[in-house]
Amino acid sequence: MTSPKVDLILSGASQVLTCASTAGDPLGRLLGAAIAVQGEKIAAIAPLAELERRFDLSSSQTVDLAGQIVAPGFVDCHTHLVFGGSRAQEYAARMTHTAQEVVALGIPTGIQATVKMTRESSPDLLYEGALGRLQRMLCCGTTTLESKSGYGLNAAKEIELLQVNRKLQGSQPVDIVSTFLGAHDFPTEVSHEKYLESLIHKMIPQVAAEGLAEFCDVYCDDGYYSVEASRRILEAGLRHGLKPKIHVDAYSNLGGCAMAADLPVVSADHLNFTTEPELERLAMAGVVGVVMPGLDFAVRHPQPFNARLMIDKGLTVALATDFCPGCWLESMQLVMQLACRLYQFSPAEALLAATVNAARAVGLTDRGTLEPGQLADLQTWDLPTFEDLIYRLGNNAVSLVVKRGRIVYSKGVDR
Repeated sequence: MTSPKVDLILSGASQVLTCASTAGDPLGRLLGAAIAVQGEKIAAIAPLAELERRFDLSSSQTVDLAGQIVAPGFVDCHTHLVFGGSRAQEYAARMTHTAQEVVALGIPTGIQATVKMTRESSPDLLYEGALGRLQRMLCCGTTTLESKSGYGLNAAKEIELLQVNRKLQGSQPVDIVSTFLGAHDFPTEVSHEKYLESLIHKMIPQVAAEGLAEFCDVYCDDGYYSVEASRRILEAGLRHGLKPKIHVDAYSNLGGCAMAADLPVVSADHLNFTTEPELERLAMAGVVGVVMPGLDFAVRHPQPFNARLMIDKGLTVALATDFCPGCWLESMQLVMQLACRLYQFSPAEALLAATVNAARAVGLTDRGTLEPGQLADLQTWDLPTFEDLIYRLGNNAVSLVVKRGRIVYSKGVDR
């Protein structure tokens, strides 16, 4: 009987961190294992001698990892990737000035500043800016990324931002999960009620009809969208086949988590002001909590989220960069480092939150772990131990990235 062929063999790893938890080992570490890839998927993970018995390796591409560590590719489950301009001047001024003083200096600030710059940017400029960020994220190990609209705040520009997402999906290897966030803020040129009606009756139906997004998101917080308005938006999304996500409790608690658990949403993101009973309710509803240490750091948040409490309450917790004009962070490795140092994640909890849990936050079950049948989305680290990923602050340890079974980035690996 003819043995099945495989396309790629990765051998010589010091350990494979499957992130498929087993009793006593949350990371599912495998020693002395090689990985066989068929097409886009993992065919087997076993000692090389066993793979040689089971498969025809005569035409396989073979990579010797020379003692490096293998892990699933990162899933960055909350980003605002596509926008125009920069808020570097604002960010620098906030180092030594209050928010009010920055405004008094005449420096444009916040979401509305980015909306203006985004509206002034052409689709080509928006695409080129996002593509560069995405390529750098790939080199840091990110193989799937959620990208929200939200800096257009009118129908034409919001659709344009989602079209940039679609173009990005077709022009580079990272998988893009597209999210409609027209409810990021209110535009200044129309009334809140008129814009809300446009979101519900015009934008959401058009986004769904054109297949431009998988999720509908809303910013539920003081000064933005009320709980009632947020529910109307998310329910409209559901009627049109868009799965719900929510920015909630970032700077106040309006009671949005109760509504989020009732729907339920796929993920509730930020959670800085979420109470213990609300965390329990989200956990019972199967909602993934997405937390972003980089954002708390970038804005010097007055009430950092309580990740340890979330985990202890049984909430599935995911990590994300929250890449946006106010938090320019491209490395999930740095996110893990901040999570461990500032929020009491163990290194193992941080890796699971950046891979398998983050995949669940965008509704995906075919990635985030290294197992037969899963997508061959993985990265290798040139490190002596897994713990060095947390220890070596600001270092990019990634030497190889495989996306859907194809090597898409390589640095110093014998191919």
